[in-house]
Amino acid sequence: MPIEISDGGDRRVELYCGLRDAAWRRHVEGGQGVFVVEGARSVRQLLDSPWPLRSVLLRPERVAALSDVVEVAERSGVPVYVAGQAVFDRIAGFPVHRGVLAVAERRPEPDPAALLASVEVAVIVEGVNDHENLGSIFRAAAAFGAGAVLLDPTCCDPLYRRSVRVSVGHVLRVPFARLTPWPSALEALAAGGLAVVALDPSATDTIGSVPARRPVALLAGAEGPGLSDAARAVATHRARIPMVTGVDSLNVATAAAIALYQLTVLANSDH
Repeated sequence: MPIEISDGGDRRVELYCGLRDAAWRRHVEGGQGVFVVEGARSVRQLLDSPWPLRSVLLRPERVAALSDVVEVAERSGVPVYVAGQAVFDRIAGFPVHRGVLAVAERRPEPDPAALLASVEVAVIVEGVNDHENLGSIFRAAAAFGAGAVLLDPTCCDPLYRRSVRVSVGHVLRVPFARLTPWPSALEALAAGGLAVVALDPSATDTIGSVPARRPVALLAGAEGPGLSDAARAVATHRARIPMVTGVDSLNVATAAAIALYQLTVLANSDH
C-alpha cells in the first residue's frame, strides 16, 4: 500500500523539496544523481524508459487514476508516497496542481558517435538555456523521428523538471548526449560523414532545398544570438525557413519542428 506522509519535513521525501529553486535543484540532483518528473503522462513515459524509478509521490485522490503507476512501482519494490494537498505543496515548495511527482536515477550519457551510428536523423542544439524550449525541441524530435539529440556544453539540463514536463516525457525516450569539446566534436562528426544542416535566417537556401542525405543532423542555436560562427562554419548546409516580409525569425523550438518536418516527412514523401 502507498506510504502516507504527514510531515513536509519527512526525510523520505527530501528529494522532492524545493523544486522551484534551480540552484538548489542542481545541488541536490547533481549530488544524488537523480531528477524529478512531474505529471501523469511524463511519469508513464518514465515507466516505459530506461531511466530507473526511485520513488513516486502522489496526492490521495490521484492514487486510483494512477493505479497502473502504483502497481508497476510496487512490483519493482519502489516506494509510493501519498501526501495531502497542503503537505504535498509544502514538500515541493509550490502548489503542484497535477499532484503527481516521481524521482528517477540519472544514467551515464552515451558516446555521441556511437549514438549517431544507429540513427538517420538527429538534432544538435547550441546554447539553448531555456528549459521549455529544450523540452519542446525533444518533443519535436520524437514527433518527427529524430533518433537522438546532441547538446553543446552550454545547453541547460534536459532532465530538469520543466524540460521533462514540456517534452511530455519524450526527453526520457529520445537518447541524448553532450558534444565536448565544442565545436571540435561537431567537426569530427561532420568529417565522419554526417550532413549538418544549420538553421540560419540569413541563409540563401531554404530548408526545402536541402538534399535528402542520410545521416543528417539539424543544427539549431539559441534565440537572439543564434548559432555561433564556429558552429555555422562546420555546417555542410545552411538553410532558412521561408517567412513573410517583416518577420525574420521564429522561436527555436518552433523552427526546429518545422525544419524536422521538412527533413523527414516532406523529404520522404518526395521519394
